[in-house]
Amino acid sequence: MEQQRVAIVAGRRIPFARSFSNYMGVPPQELMTASVRALVESCNLTGQAIGEVVLGSVIKHSSDWNFARECALGSGLSAYTPAYDLSQACGTSLQAAFAVANKIRLGQIECGIAGGVDTNSDLPVVFSRQFAHVMLAASREKTFMGRMGQFAKLRIADLKPQTPGVVEPRTGLSMGESCELMIKEWGVTRQEQDELAFASQQNAAKAWKEGFYKDQVVPFKGLEADNNVRADTSMEKMAKLKPAYKKIENGTITAANASALTDGAASILLASEAWAKKNNLPVLAYMTFQETAAVDFVKAEGLLMAPAYAVPRMLNKAGLKLQDFDVYEIHEAFAGQVLCTLKAWESEEFCKNRLGLPGALGKIDRSKMNLKGGSVALGHPFAATGARIVSTLAKILDERGKGRGLISICTGGGMGVTAILEKN
Repeated sequence: MEQQRVAIVAGRRIPFARSFSNYMGVPPQELMTASVRALVESCNLTGQAIGEVVLGSVIKHSSDWNFARECALGSGLSAYTPAYDLSQACGTSLQAAFAVANKIRLGQIECGIAGGVDTNSDLPVVFSRQFAHVMLAASREKTFMGRMGQFAKLRIADLKPQTPGVVEPRTGLSMGESCELMIKEWGVTRQEQDELAFASQQNAAKAWKEGFYKDQVVPFKGLEADNNVRADTSMEKMAKLKPAYKKIENGTITAANASALTDGAASILLASEAWAKKNNLPVLAYMTFQETAAVDFVKAEGLLMAPAYAVPRMLNKAGLKLQDFDVYEIHEAFAGQVLCTLKAWESEEFCKNRLGLPGALGKIDRSKMNLKGGSVALGHPFAATGARIVSTLAKILDERGKGRGLISICTGGGMGVTAILEKN
């Protein structure tokens, strides 16, 4: 059976907000539903049943066990639309897009929505496992004295609330601390990081000023634009900031060259060409190749280096070189992480010994990277970033009328999710 081409039809997101600001106390389901509803309404899908909805988040409440389905039901889509959850750290919504795209390619569905959401302003705060175990044991007791006997096992320490952390269980290091080690290994300077972060802020500010995001971002909770963008920042201001991670000696990551804690949601609509034409919807670009990789970040490799492996494998399948792209969308969890990846591709030793290639992949034209701003400037609501990037890149290619774009996203757990979009 001939495979169908996968079209990117549209994308909508709510403004990305610094955590603990506009979206304080707003549940993830409300954030995600707002994004999907805006997408559904913009594509005239209200009341219609579509192939499927695939959504996810990195941090969610236990009560959100049927998260994607609840968001779909609240979006205006027909109740006959199936939905399910997917989670792969910062690559969640791009991986969700792969799930939808693969079914479209195989002709199993004609269209689907992929997306993601995360918020630090409505974290699931829980008690210790010991507290939970005592409560469960008490619930099985049939007498008052039996329950009191179970409660007597509690200690004061068991009552201390616990919030989700960003520490890798196998290393005990946060993502930022892990990135600091990568930065030292690859010899990335503070100046280089600040320069990349400054470019991200300038590109984002310009994109907003020129109205690029106007049709992609819908107002929500009194916010009309991403409130993390700093148009007035400068290299001088950034240079004054102190390192953020005190556990690492002579650290170079600061609040200016790392993505801030962010709340937000984003979603995209993918479809077959025939379905898009039938529904009078545009084809912004096509998703043509995809790749996911993982590294042994405990023993062999930096936590956020997996895209350095995923991209070459994808290029090999596509028969392309690293330089064969008009636009590069490289997720900026940290400016230093992006620079480590670029240095790896430029390293003949790394490419030969780690990737098994005959030589270095080479440099990319940095003037083609993150043209509308990256995660440092726009913010990074973990699971929403992939959908944000796909939507942005598809629009860039559509406005140009043709071209090819590379997406590279690093994730917690030592993984990388990458894709190629094309317009012809």
